[in-house]
Amino acid sequence: MFESLSEGLGKVFDRLGRRGHLTLKDIEEASGEVRVALLEADVALPVVTEVIDRLKDASVGEAVTKSVTPVQELVKRTHDILVEILKFPEGESGGGVWEKLTKGVRIPEVVLMVGLQGSGKTTTTAKLGKYLKEKEKKRVLMASLDVYRPGAKEQLRILGDRVGLGVLEEKEGESPQRTAKRSLEEARLGGYEVVLLDTAGRLTIDEELMREVREIREVLGSCVSLLVSDAMAGQDAARTAGSFREAVGVDGIVLTRLDGDSRGGAALSMSAVSGCGVLFAGVGEGLGDMELFDAERVAGRILGMGDVVSLVEKARDVVSEEEGEKALARMAKGQFDMDDLLGQLGQLEKMGGFASMMSMIPGMGKLAKGGLMDDEEGGKMIRRQMAIIRAMTKKERRDVRLLHASRKKRIAAGSGVEVSEVNKLLKQYQGMSKMMKKMGPSLRKEMAEAGGGGGMGDVRGMAGMKGMRGLPGLPGGSIGGGSSELSRLLSMGKRRG
Repeated sequence: MFESLSEGLGKVFDRLGRRGHLTLKDIEEASGEVRVALLEADVALPVVTEVIDRLKDASVGEAVTKSVTPVQELVKRTHDILVEILKFPEGESGGGVWEKLTKGVRIPEVVLMVGLQGSGKTTTTAKLGKYLKEKEKKRVLMASLDVYRPGAKEQLRILGDRVGLGVLEEKEGESPQRTAKRSLEEARLGGYEVVLLDTAGRLTIDEELMREVREIREVLGSCVSLLVSDAMAGQDAARTAGSFREAVGVDGIVLTRLDGDSRGGAALSMSAVSGCGVLFAGVGEGLGDMELFDAERVAGRILGMGDVVSLVEKARDVVSEEEGEKALARMAKGQFDMDDLLGQLGQLEKMGGFASMMSMIPGMGKLAKGGLMDDEEGGKMIRRQMAIIRAMTKKERRDVRLLHASRKKRIAAGSGVEVSEVNKLLKQYQGMSKMMKKMGPSLRKEMAEAGGGGGMGDVRGMAGMKGMRGLPGLPGGSIGGGSSELSRLLSMGKRRG
């Protein structure tokens, strides 16, 4: 995500970072290169101009030119500007939308999903329904108002069955307006808290599309209107948002395929050009791949500052409380065998592989792009390593000293790899095992402090307790400033949830 923009800005800051102090000339030069990086990332020109003007205003002065690390100040100010542009507007068009969806201001709360054909409205409707059901514990009813696209209603029904959501029964020849009214009646009778209405789209914006949406809104009365837009569309996505908001009103935006947007232009341009904030983001093809859009996180990713909060949340999703406690207890005793490594490799695979994980760690974004951390290759490597461990006997997993030449040959044959790959894994394991033994005393001390006297205590409140600590390459959860920083990030994640 945002590789093009991240690389462009990264080159600017890397070069400036080699200088002792920034002069006015440096700031002018940097502003010009930031402009080029933003334009190449397909950011709308008015947004580019705003970023550059604000960066110059914030950077020219003694606070920067006399700073010990001036480039860090410049990066921070660029980050703050990006956050201001990306963040969801306050008030009825911002926080009010989320309040309606989650607090039940009106029951049922109606959400109208609008957008062009091909933007992913139907799938996004199901993703949002799943999100509200699982994260907010809402009873959700979905209904298709698309009478033009063949199979649209059937697609929504199939998706609803997959995620366990209610879907309004189809009636042949019924108008979109009548279906919208019937969905309200069904929701009230069925005790549904949220109604998601998937509207029809067009290949281009036309008056017929807008008229139909306006008529549906009139039937519904009060409702939340969310525009579904493809992040890959760049500046076109921003223009589409502006047109929809002017013609029918839009309360928020759902950006689809944000994970595939290497340029980052749409995310930056949307709010500034259209006046609509991005509320949700689709970050994958799975029905669970939707998340709240967070300006701080996105700005951090754009500038290569990582996203440790997302990493912690991913770890929470793949590692149970019981697994986390068991792993910590073993590590505190300095115990670490091949079964422990197998479990960690499985966690890493569930978290999306090396590249996805490393891109969220501050300072590791470039490593993730270097090829060694490629997700596809990394996934294959993880699966090969897991196969090697599974080819071992229980005794061999507990004590690798038993693995002499003939046993290594058997394991290699059983897992379909060369003996050299078995040796490589063993070498990696031995290094990790030594590290875990060294960590034991400090980990026991941290657990005692967190537990208030020696017990496990509140495992969730400790740094990395649910899968972060001990992941390959992340011993001790020491990334992002150490245990205290991760504890802070974990608590932030809880508050957001």
